[in-house]
Formats: sequence, structure tokens, C-alpha cells
Amino acid sequence: MSPSLPRALLAAFTLLVVAGAPASAQRRAPSDRYDDVFRKYSKRFFGPTFDWHYFKAQGLAESGLDPNARSYVGARGIMQLMPSTYQRIQSARPEFGSINDPEWNIAAGIMHDRYLWLLWKEHQSHDQRASFMFGSYNAGEGPIKRAQRLALAERLDHRSWESIESVAPRIQRWRYRETLGYVRKIRRTHADLRKSGRHRFAATVQTDSAAATQR
Repeated sequence: MSPSLPRALLAAFTLLVVAGAPASAQRRAPSDRYDDVFRKYSKRFFGPTFDWHYFKAQGLAESGLDPNARSYVGARGIMQLMPSTYQRIQSARPEFGSINDPEWNIAAGIMHDRYLWLLWKEHQSHDQRASFMFGSYNAGEGPIKRAQRLALAERLDHRSWESIESVAPRIQRWRYRETLGYVRKIRRTHADLRKSGRHRFAATVQTDSAAATQR
């Protein structure tokens, strides 16, 4: 007779172990593998005070942080860049390597975000400006500007992303549901990343304080 546990008993034991694990261990947290890269290029292209979690949230929305991701239209990598877009960026930054390299893919995505961030400089609110930046990353600037013109015609605040959401169904040649869902997902994920970051920081402080007390 094999010394291993019967299959049914082993399965039940596994369920007990998982059920007894902390809730944080049962939920799969976003990978922190590329956090240093997001921090580095956020600082380089947006400055040291800009919240790099925005771009990690974008990478999660684009590809789930999968460096091998490829869309049906040919977009590649973590930031789902089209090869033609990457070539334009690479022509300005010849030090950038292959589009398939995770670091350069993230760097190019954030650099493209910087171009879009400057495009929407009339927006005073940081969060509103970020929504326009990500919306145009997904859809291009054209549909967003057409939506702004319609918002103005209807006496809505054209600098409010909520106004863009309101008029979006009437903008032709725009898969607006995809774009609006994309921006909402980044907003939610960004909030979750900030919250989990604060929790990790608090846990580290508590651990350090406890260790100091025991000394």
C-alpha cells in the first residue's frame, strides 16, 4: 500500500490549509516584479512627486503585466504598444531596446503618457487630467476631442471626464465602452494599489517598532 494519503483525504486537508490561511494569502496580489521600473520611468518622465502607481495600474489594465501579451491588432508587451508607435518613440530615444523587453516597453509607454499628459495641460485637476491621458492612450486623441466639442455645445464642462462619459455614446467611430471601461479600471486599480501600499507600509512600521521594543 502506498504511504501517500488517499486522494479524497489529501484534497480535504488542502482545503483546510487554504481556508486557514490569511485572507491576503488567499487573494492573488498584483506582482511587484516591475515596480522598480515603473518608479524609475515615472520619475524620469513625470518627476519625483508623481504617483507611479498610476502607470502600474495602467500596465495591469493593458496586459495584466504580461511582457509577452499581444493583442489581436498587434499591440505588444506590458503597455500594449503598437510597433509603429514604439518606433516613433525609439527614434527619439535610440537607447531604447526591443519592444519585447519589459523595461523598454514600460519606459516607452510612460513616455507616450507624458506626451498625452502635456496635451491635456488645460486641466487643473490632477485626477481629471490623468483620466484624459489614459482615455487618449486607449482611443487616440481624436474621439476625446470630438467628445469635448459636443460637451461644449451642450454647455457641459469639457474638462470633466464625467462630461466625456455623458456624451460618449453619441460620438461616431469610437468604441467608447472600451475606453470608458479602461479608464474606470485604471482608477479602481490605482486606488487599490495605493491602499495596499499604505497597508504594507503600516505593517512594516509595526514590525520595526515591535523589533525595536524587544531589543
